[in-house]
Amino acid sequence: MHDDSATTPDAASRAPGVSVVIPALNEAGAIELTVLAVLRMFDAAGIAPAEIIVVDDGSSDDTGALARAAGATVVRHPHNIGYGRALKDGILAARHATIVITDADGTYPIERIPDMLAAYAEGFDMVVGARTGSHYRGNVLKAPLRSILKFLVEYTAGRRIPDINSGLRLFDRQAVIPYFPHLCNTFSFTTSLTLAYMMTGRYVAYLPIAYHERIGNSKVRLFRESLRTLQYIVQAIIYYNPIKIFVLLSGACLLLAGASAVLGVMLQIKSAFFLGVGSILVAMIVFSLGLLADLLRQIMAK
Repeated sequence: MHDDSATTPDAASRAPGVSVVIPALNEAGAIELTVLAVLRMFDAAGIAPAEIIVVDDGSSDDTGALARAAGATVVRHPHNIGYGRALKDGILAARHATIVITDADGTYPIERIPDMLAAYAEGFDMVVGARTGSHYRGNVLKAPLRSILKFLVEYTAGRRIPDINSGLRLFDRQAVIPYFPHLCNTFSFTTSLTLAYMMTGRYVAYLPIAYHERIGNSKVRLFRESLRTLQYIVQAIIYYNPIKIFVLLSGACLLLAGASAVLGVMLQIKSAFFLGVGSILVAMIVFSLGLLADLLRQIMAK
């Protein structure tokens, strides 16, 4: 359901310019400040034409009304459906070719968007704000989960990634839309977008940014969203480069085989030795399945 009669013009009628898309769920305490900060940034940097689209994802407070009063176009969902879906709908409603996404909670430095636009003009397909500071590091529970996800994404993409799920990023509207069927509808949207761009050979730049303390309470459920992110990472590997996940699993089997064989020989435990031999056979089978999966991917691509 769209407020303000937000429409989606076709590519031929799309104006050059910048559309800032902000998903929001019960952000009445911050949304007005965020919209005004974007408007000030537009004026200070001389960015025109430009627009702000706030996607009110089923808020039960005055988020939508406050955003509209501050100067944003509002796209409203009748009930909460997810961060990623909100971004997709905001991007589809955008009138301009260049899309910037950011959060409504005041955590991202809006004033760095002109720097991101300058980097984007150098030929990158996507520019991402890489978060720094104590508010990004968060509590001790986040660190191990973030490290695991970061390892998997970097392993999949084959490059170092400073921030796999930053919510401040800039890209071309027409380029991102074809990826929508493979992008997550929840908080893993940005992670799946990172993988989609990197696994298809697009150029992605990272600019360090200061990450601020949020206004209001976080909507992220850490453990649940981490599991969901892990799911989408695995799905992305299987879709774009399946042999990588099979190589990882095969390597794990080989490590188990080596440990079992050493334990079996040192302690004279026959069952451990046989477990090692069995793990080697499993590793060979898993790797062979990976080759078949990669062959199937190539056939489907043609």
